[in-house]
Order: sequence, then C-alpha cells, then structure tokens
Amino acid sequence: MDENKIWINYQTEINGLPQDLRFSKGAVEKIFKPFLLKLSELREITDRKVVAFIAAPPAAGKTSLAQFLEKISRENIEISNVRALGMDGFHYPAEYLKANKILKDNQEILLNDIKGAPETFDVDTLQEKLREVRQEGTDWNIYDRMIHDVVHDVLSVEDDIILLEGNYLLLKEPRWTNIRVLADYTVFIKARPEILKERLINRKIQGGLSREDAEKFYYSSDSKNVMRVLQNSAPANETWMLQSDGDYFKIEDDDDVIIDDINLDIESDIPFEDIK
Repeated sequence: MDENKIWINYQTEINGLPQDLRFSKGAVEKIFKPFLLKLSELREITDRKVVAFIAAPPAAGKTSLAQFLEKISRENIEISNVRALGMDGFHYPAEYLKANKILKDNQEILLNDIKGAPETFDVDTLQEKLREVRQEGTDWNIYDRMIHDVVHDVLSVEDDIILLEGNYLLLKEPRWTNIRVLADYTVFIKARPEILKERLINRKIQGGLSREDAEKFYYSSDSKNVMRVLQNSAPANETWMLQSDGDYFKIEDDDDVIIDDINLDIESDIPFEDIK
C-alpha cells in the first residue's frame, strides 16, 4: 500500500447500510475525471443521450464508484451531469424466483436459491428499459432491500448521460449480449478473487450473518458469480483494476493481465503514480 496517497473521503448509503468510502486523488484526477470528460464529449458529438456501463464482479465497488462519479460530475462545470443507476431492480420478482427452477448440471435448481446469478435477472425488461432511456427517458426499477423484492418504475430517468453499473452487463452469454450493444462506452473492473472474497464475506457479516454463515454463502453462491464475471466478460473500452487498499488504477493495452486463469501479473499494490 502506498502511504503517500492522498485520499478523498466520501460518505453514502448502499443497500440501506451507511458506508464510509475513500478514493485516491490520483484516481480521481487521472482516471475518473478523464472518463467523465469522455462521456461529456461523446454527448456533444452525438447530440443524443449517452449510456455508459461499469461492469465488475461482486464487491468490486461498482455501486459506490458510480455514485461517486455522479457526484464528481455535478461538482465540475466542465463535466456534464451524469445519472448513476443500478441493474438490481431487474431481478425477477421474488414470487417468480420462488416458483421457478432451471436445469443446471443435470439438476433442477430453484431460482431463489441462486438469487443474484445471471439467470435470476429479467434481461428482456432491462433491455427494453435501456432502449427507452436512450430515446426519451423512462421510469427505472429499483430493488428494495427492506422487502427483498423489486419495485417497478420508481425513478424518473430523463438525464442525458446514464451510467449503469452491474455485474453482468458485459457477459458473453445468451440474452446478455443483447445488453452489451446498448452501451456507448464501457468500463470493466478487474480484481483479484481473494480481495473480493474478503469484501463479500465482510459485507454479509455487516448484514447480520456470522462469519461461518458468511463463508458458506460465499462458497455456495458469491464465488461462482465472481469467477463467471472475471472469466466470461467481453472486452471494454477501459479496464480498471481494484487494489487491496480499495483504490483503482487503469490498465493500459500493453499491461499483462491474464483473466482466464485469474493469474494477474500486475502487482495489485503498485502505487498509482507509477502506472503509465
């Protein structure tokens, strides 16, 4: 960890839980602001609504990052306002998940038992809403963690630049490929699985589970989703790397990163300033 980094603290609420977050000044100036400026320029050049994706495995910080990017956009006059949205509101309703099964590895599995996996999302409705967003705007679904279910058409979305975050937005699998083509610009966040493991386990503990139960859930569900995203996502316009201290750096084209075996040859704790 680079002790010389300058950090920007940020407080928000995610999934009903207060979060004290921080982002390095280096990441803000060298990654986040240039990214937002690209979206602003794209909006001016195309003279239409712009949709950008941030895709990442679970616990890579995409939700808090998207909210922070929205905040940056609204505090800098040279950047057009960005609206951050999530895709969690496009789970199938709880009633549907509890009543339907899929066949996987020659076994019938109740969708509710793998909630959060790609199969538990209503991709057709997400696709329809994205098409509406790109035109005149739409009302956006949310996921209410108090009732653990989807609530339809809660947020009115008419913004010119939409930043959508989610795990599976770049997934190279049937149905999800129809989502990828609706993005004007994309970012993928890579991370070492061991970093994500601890973040996911700690998230469950913060939500009330014991360490033992949190680890069981990780191995039965979260770990599978992590590997699926890391190994089977399409290339993005930009790729960022989550470091162990929660910071990000941008991976350039000539950086050696092997995702198929999750052998990341980049040292995850390289100081940001040393990345060219």
